[in-house]
Formats: sequence, C-alpha cells, structure tokens
Amino acid sequence: MLSRFAKTLLTASAIAPISFVYAWAAYHQGEGSVALIAVLVGVAAVAACMIVLRFARTGLERIPFKAQEIEPADSENIGFMLLYLLPLFTDKINTLNWEIWIPIVAIFSVITATGYGYHFNPLLGLLRWHFYKITSTEGVTYVLITKKHIRRASQVLSVGQLTEYILLDLES
Repeated sequence: MLSRFAKTLLTASAIAPISFVYAWAAYHQGEGSVALIAVLVGVAAVAACMIVLRFARTGLERIPFKAQEIEPADSENIGFMLLYLLPLFTDKINTLNWEIWIPIVAIFSVITATGYGYHFNPLLGLLRWHFYKITSTEGVTYVLITKKHIRRASQVLSVGQLTEYILLDLES
C-alpha cells in the first residue's frame, strides 16, 4: 500500500490542469516565464502520478477481489471543472492575489489527500482511466481505478491496494 504518498500524487495530478489554465492565461498576457513555470509544474504532477501508477501496477501485491456492487464514480467532475476554470475569471495574471491562491490550492490538496472523499481525477479520465465505487462482499466500499469498462459485479478482479480505500486494477 502506498497510502498518503500515492494519494497526494493522485491529487496533484487532479489539480494539475489549473496550472495549464494559468499557463494559457499568462502566455496570452505576455508573461512567458510564468507560463513556462506553470506548464512545468503541471507536467511534473502528471508525470509523477503516472510513475506511481506504473510502479504500483508492478509492485503491489495482487489480491483477488469479488465485488458485491459496482457503480461508476467518474461523474464527480463539476467541482473540478469549476476549479479548473477559476483562473480564467481574472483580469490580468499579474493582478492575481497569489498569497490567497496558493494556500487555497494547498488546502484543497491536503484535504483531498488526507480525507476519504477523493474518488475522481478528470485528468486520468482523459488518459482512459475509469473510477468505480465498488462494495466488497463484506460491505466495505472502495474506489477502483481501472482502464476497463466493468459491466458486472460477478467478475473477480486482481487488484492492489493503493491506499486504505483505493484499489488499483492490476489486470488492465
């Protein structure tokens, strides 16, 4: 189990598009260095997440998992979409109050990384990963990250436990 480290990187990649939006706004306002830094931060977050997922798929212990119930969890994207678009509602990139924005993004990241509420990453969705809420035969609900489209609960999965309540499909 990778626990908080993995969850932090998943969260970082989930909010990485904010840096891409800032880069777009900065570039169009003639702030090339700010745009470059924002792009590099976003790319680093996404790359770190992909490295963790690749490592986890080869390094985690395989556990057979039989689900009792499966439900898609990809639909929780409205909050993220609003967070992604917020930088576009500024007049100028250099008039942003960075003393407020940086703590807001940091607090959002910490709350998401340390709580049990994380279960959707729109950026991974673009990379063809899917998220499912699955309930074990013991009644415990997990989030499953997979590249498969799961159509029935009777299918036995080979998973690795990424965090306490997040499972990674090791077969996809």
